[in-house]
Parts: sequence; C-alpha cells; structure tokens
Amino acid sequence: MPSNPQTLMLMLLGDFVLDRDVCVFSGSAIDALGRVGVSEHATRSTLSRMVHRGLLRRQRDGRRMYFGLTARAAGILHDGRRRIWETGAVNDRWDGTWTLLSFSLPESWQRQRHDLRSQLAWAGFGPLQGGLWIAPGRVPAQDIVTGLGLSAHARVFHARAAELTDIAAMVGDAYDLAGLAARYQEFLARWEGTPPYTDPLAARLSLIAEWLGAIRRDPRLPVEHLPPDWPAVRAQKLFRDLESSSLAPATAIAATLLDLRPESSSGPER
Repeated sequence: MPSNPQTLMLMLLGDFVLDRDVCVFSGSAIDALGRVGVSEHATRSTLSRMVHRGLLRRQRDGRRMYFGLTARAAGILHDGRRRIWETGAVNDRWDGTWTLLSFSLPESWQRQRHDLRSQLAWAGFGPLQGGLWIAPGRVPAQDIVTGLGLSAHARVFHARAAELTDIAAMVGDAYDLAGLAARYQEFLARWEGTPPYTDPLAARLSLIAEWLGAIRRDPRLPVEHLPPDWPAVRAQKLFRDLESSSLAPATAIAATLLDLRPESSSGPER
C-alpha cells in the first residue's frame, strides 16, 4: 500500500538529512515528494503538521525556509534503521527463550487494559490465554507495565517451553499469522517484477517506507515455528536487493535536487 506524505518525508530526511547536521529547503522537499505523486499543497501541509508535532524545526535563510530534524524525529528514524538493518524481519537466530507477562486488572479499568494491550502488541507480545501474553526472546516488559503504573498488577517471567509443548500451535493461537503474512505478500505484489516507480528517488523513498510499514508491527516470531515458505523471508531478500541497487542512482538525483544548509546554532524559528 502506498505510504502517506509524512512517512515519505521521514524517509527523505532519514536518507539525506539524518546525522548530517543540515536542513532541507521546503522547495526541495516539494520536488522530491512530487516524484512520488504527492502534491505541493500536501507536502506544505505535511511540513507544517510535522513542525507542530515536534518532528521538524524551521530555519530561515534569506527568503527561503529550511526544515531540520528535532531530537524526537531523529530518534524515530534511528529506531527505524535498527528495525530494518539490525532486527530485520526474519528471526532465524532465536535462542528458545520467551518473555511471559501475566496481568490481572479490575474489570472497571478498561482504559488501562486497552493501553496495556496496545503497548504489549507493539512490543511483540501475543495473547496466549486470559491475562497471559508471550513474546519471543527477552523483551523489557517490565518497562511497559512500570510506565503505565501497573507494576502491582503484572508479573514478568523469562522461560523456555517444555518438550511436549507444540510451539507452532502456540504461536498460531497467540498471533494473527494470516494478517502478518498478508503484509509481506502485499509488499511482494507491489515490488516483485516491474517496480511501481521508474524514478530512482521515488522508488527508494516508497520502497523503504513500505518495508518499514510491513515490519513495524512484526513480533519477529521464530521462523522455524512458522508456516512453510513464510513470505517475510522472500520479502526481506527482495527489499535488501532493491534497496542496495537504488542507493547510488537515488543519491545522485538527491545531490542535484536537494538544497541543504548547515543547521543554525541559533534557536529554531517558530
């Protein structure tokens, strides 16, 4: 599925602004996202919203307005890099450990229950039964419950399954495997064969944005306990091949397209 303008903007900044102490001219951002089919109005609105959300800072140079990353946005982009290159989508080095979190909340605490379940799902947990959730590997679950003020209502364990446990069946019970697979199959459908964009910069921005969207909520289940021909394996290889081949031509375009300026030592313009 095509990505939204904010995600594409973050991909542009992650490739050509992050860790370089520079800002990009708004007109350059408009030209870059225009290659992906984003209108000038949509790009200007995206830049404005990202400033208000604390993701970008403005910097004026003469009559031109430049935009740089805030610490919050840099953190988001660094996390995305880790998910793509360090964590990856295929868990083929699982050590057999699981993180278990058991919780019991009063029936009236519907908001707290919703918040806890949402954060557990984001961290890679799946509901096994009742108030027992599991995640592969060692996950800092205690940080989640502490952050929500629920330490008195939850317990965290690290364990290994006994030999009689059918781990594949357990994984199928706790996770929506069909939904996870569908995201990778959608990625493959868009990027195998003829790519959706012929422009190298447009292709690269869209490729990375869509891949990050596919893996962001993947709990990285151990591949040996997933259905045969798990699509993440093929999708990850395709992504890495396309990303590698797109880097040089996209960088060449960006070098002539993007007007960059060093970040000012003075405070950002509001």
